[in-house]
Amino acid sequence: MVCSKHYATAFLILVCPCLALGQALPQHGNAALPDSPGFLRQAQGFETGEAQGTAQVQGTVQDTQGNPIPGATVVLTAPGKLGDHTAIAGSDGSFVFTGLPQGDFFLIVTAAGLAPYTSPEFAVRAGATVQAPKIALKLATSSSVNVYASSEQIAQAQIQEQQQQRVFGVFQNFYTSYIWKAAPMSTGQKYKLALRTQSDPTTFLVVAGVAGAEQYNGTYPGYGSGIEGYGKRYGAALADATTGRFIGSAILPSLLHQDPRYFYQGAGGIRSRAWHAVASAFICRGDNGRLEPNYSHLLGNLAAGGIANAYHPASSRGVGLTFETLGVTTAGNMVGNLFREFLLRDLEPSVPRFAHGKP
Repeated sequence: MVCSKHYATAFLILVCPCLALGQALPQHGNAALPDSPGFLRQAQGFETGEAQGTAQVQGTVQDTQGNPIPGATVVLTAPGKLGDHTAIAGSDGSFVFTGLPQGDFFLIVTAAGLAPYTSPEFAVRAGATVQAPKIALKLATSSSVNVYASSEQIAQAQIQEQQQQRVFGVFQNFYTSYIWKAAPMSTGQKYKLALRTQSDPTTFLVVAGVAGAEQYNGTYPGYGSGIEGYGKRYGAALADATTGRFIGSAILPSLLHQDPRYFYQGAGGIRSRAWHAVASAFICRGDNGRLEPNYSHLLGNLAAGGIANAYHPASSRGVGLTFETLGVTTAGNMVGNLFREFLLRDLEPSVPRFAHGKP
């Protein structure tokens, strides 16, 4: 997440004292052979902690005449969840999903020459063995192929989960992904998430805290003192946060095809996780999944600092101060990433159990 110098400062001012009051992988099961009943395989690109559950779902894929359909693809998914399980029906049409958590699920079944089938939702309780709803595939009425969920639709579901993430249930943390292999965001999603973040009430609360701290410390003396001085500092801090957010989290990531989120690692030793957090200020994930220099955040912070010269007091302008602001903001990003990696997940009650970072 891109933060201006002020946003990073406010984060530490408002959240750090509270943190002192807080708290100082998934495993892939062995699959049966491909020609055996219930042969399981993991869906490509899907990472989840749900395999730690104790329930299972089993069933049989048939046609409308009651004949088994070997080789059918069966997808088990859940509303609002960030991924799915995939199985290939065995020679007798049977399939089984194991290691499932409690929840509501539904099935999506496809087979060559037959129309796709989506089951009604059904409940699964912890430790239970559930018989899936009857599956009877019909002949396809056209040669077209129906796709259940596009990459953009999966990304949207993941972003909706991210927008529930609040430290102590209050402070938004929308730019942290606890799904290591999250789907890449589209251009529209990058802009919408930036707007949603910047318009969140806690953003204005943080900006108010920043302006108050600047007023107390006499930052930007050209703004003066009193209510008028505070108002000018508040407006400047809000402008700094807004330009930094939209340039570094929407405009440049869209142009450069980079992901503006921080990807929680979770697994590994302290040194590995700390290195990942610090390096993420300089290295990001491209929309193609590859690691790239984090031009979006670095150039976004630099551009925001340059734009600030237009409204900061004359005594607080210049190239030197712009690069000084870049350094402070980048340091703030590194500190913020360390908080994300080691503290915030346990302080966000809405993070799903299956979101565990890197497997």
